Amino acid sequence: MPKIVDHQQRKENIAEAAWRVIRREGMDGVSVRRIAQEMGISLGSLRHYFDNQSELLAFSMRLASQRVHARIRNLPFSGDIRHDIEQVIAQLLPLDEERRSEAEIWLAFAGKAISDSEIRIMSQDIHDELRAGFRLIIDQLTASKLTPSAIDAEYEAGRLHALVDGLVVHHTVYPDRVNKSDMISIVSRHLDSLLAASPRQ
Repeated sequence: MPKIVDHQQRKENIAEAAWRVIRREGMDGVSVRRIAQEMGISLGSLRHYFDNQSELLAFSMRLASQRVHARIRNLPFSGDIRHDIEQVIAQLLPLDEERRSEAEIWLAFAGKAISDSEIRIMSQDIHDELRAGFRLIIDQLTASKLTPSAIDAEYEAGRLHALVDGLVVHHTVYPDRVNKSDMISIVSRHLDSLLAASPRQ
């Protein structure tokens, strides 16, 4: 019988090969030919799944984001808002090999977005999704009366987003200067500063 191939799984395998090439060689090393070599398949076989490099990169970028969202959805939330929010933010920080890989890939795409309009559009979409996620975090804290009622939610969402993005960049590029404990501590102290001014119940 002919072998049944899971089309979606095969596309994800190709995207993962693209990630490996990006991590080793940067975006300049990425081509459909190079990724086919990484997979050990023919160029024709790869083109069965992606018509061109742009389509492959778009899928690879979106898949990285989807993997993060899937991890967050599967977190064992406790109902303690502060604890659960710290768990969510931790999924965005390069605290293990999987998350470090995602950070390196994301930074490579972000750099490419400066000169590539198609990647810039995709990057902006994912950026906006993240910003919406941080706004949801602030809204949850406010709804739970853990922050002052007069808090500027949009401003604080932007501030938290910038903080997390900065930590990702600093640790990924300079891991000896901003280590994992530093990242966790900085996020925790930032949340402390948001909650410190809230009225005691």
